[in-house]
Formats: sequence, C-alpha cells, structure tokens
Amino acid sequence: MSLSSRLTSQQTVNHQQTVNQTIVQVDAFTDRPFCGNPAAVCVLAEAQPDDWMQQVAAEMNLSETAFLLPESDGYRLRWFTPTVEMDLCGHATLASAHVLWTEGHLAGDRQAKFYTRSGLLTADRQGDWIELDFPVNLSQKIDRPARLAEVLGVDVQEVYENSLGYLVEVTNEETVRQMQPDFGRLKDLPVHGIIVTSRGNAPYDFVSRFFAPAIGINEDPVTGAAHCCLVPYWCDRLQKTEFLAYQASARGGVVKARRSDNRVKLAGQAVTVMRGALV
Repeated sequence: MSLSSRLTSQQTVNHQQTVNQTIVQVDAFTDRPFCGNPAAVCVLAEAQPDDWMQQVAAEMNLSETAFLLPESDGYRLRWFTPTVEMDLCGHATLASAHVLWTEGHLAGDRQAKFYTRSGLLTADRQGDWIELDFPVNLSQKIDRPARLAEVLGVDVQEVYENSLGYLVEVTNEETVRQMQPDFGRLKDLPVHGIIVTSRGNAPYDFVSRFFAPAIGINEDPVTGAAHCCLVPYWCDRLQKTEFLAYQASARGGVVKARRSDNRVKLAGQAVTVMRGALV
C-alpha cells in the first residue's frame, strides 16, 4: 500500500472514530411499535458539521432525525428532515426525551430541557406519558386559495394561515380520514405545509392530517408542531382548553393537548423500536 493510500485509510478511520454514535429509532405519540410517528435520535458526544447531520437524516429517511448535544443544564436540539433543517418538531422532541430517560442520559425524575431554534422547550414524565411545553402558533383567516379544494380533493369550509402554512377545516372526521390529496400539485402551493382538520367523533375532540411534500414529507404521521396551531384554533371553536386529539394518518397517533396562556402542552407516549451505530 502506498503512503498516500495509508494516509487516506487512516484519515477514514479517524473520521469514523470521531462520528461513531449510537442512534435510536423511536415511534412517538403511540404506545405500540410501528404506529405513531418514527423519529431517529442521536445523542452526540461532540458537535458535528451541519452537512453530516443532514446526510444522516437523508440516510435515515424518516420525517425527522434529531441530534442532541449536551449543553449546561440541558441539550442543544436540532431537527432535520431528509432535505432541510426544521425550526420546530414535536414528535422528534418527544422521542428525544424518551431516549434521554430510557438510555440512561438523564435521570427519570429530571425534566428534559432543550435549547432550540424555537427557544427553550421542556419535557416532563407523567407516568407512561411525556408532556412537552411548546410555543403557541396562532392562525389568521384568509380567502380560500384558488384550486386548494381541487388539489386536496375535499370540500373546504375555512382556510387559515400560520407559520407552518395553511390550516384547513373540512366537514367531518370521515372526510379527513378518507381524503387523497394530489401530492404533486401540493408542492406548487406557496406554503410548506397544510393541516387539514375537523371536529372528531368520540372520544376525540378533533382530528387532523398534515401534508408537507415541499419539504420532502408527503404526509407526516403525527405532527406536534401542527398541534401548536390546532389547539388555539379549536379552543375558540369548542370553547374549551383541554383536548384529546387524533392524527388520522395510516399509522395514526394520539395527542393529549391543552392551552396554557401563550404555550401549548402536548402529551404523548413513545416506544423504542431500534438501536444502531453510525460509523
């Protein structure tokens, strides 16, 4: 082997030693494997380059991969889809808290603190449930965008807009569950995401689905960030502040939610389904 080949080989080994990390896959907002929303969680031993984290997220090919780096009394938390970094992600935060407690990074009675692009977020254990403290995301009513109903394939009752995109109310739960949007045309809309919601059938107060093909996610199975918009929306319509909600994707997921001033409390369960090592 030539000197240059040996140097290249050694550099590769050193790089692998630097980035060798455990990664855990968790199903969030469910108490059963293969339901809810899967997220990969990697607790880093040291900071890694942004492009490496983005490549790992693309390799995992889940709606979100979370990276945590210990920092003072908490963790720096970042979320990546297969194509972009996100400002906020609920299910991967829930999964992150679950990993910190179950993998021995944090004592079970300690609050998990996350420093993020969306400020300080916290998670607390409540029996088998984990409650997240997130910022509220208010929506403003807008005129119905042209062709929106056609692209979604449903009759649209009301349309609102927030930082995630459109929030669309439809007639009933059956419409939410059965709708089949045109994902190719959804990409052409001038927003990153679309929340579709209706009042729920018992025991659920409301149901929803979330579509975001513009950022590489045709449909997100269970979306915490969307519930930061849904909770204030349904507070006004149902005249209550605590909800049991269901996101009616193929995998499905249950969210306990409540409004607390300018914050939203989201509670869910989580299950570890896989452990591996990134080299």
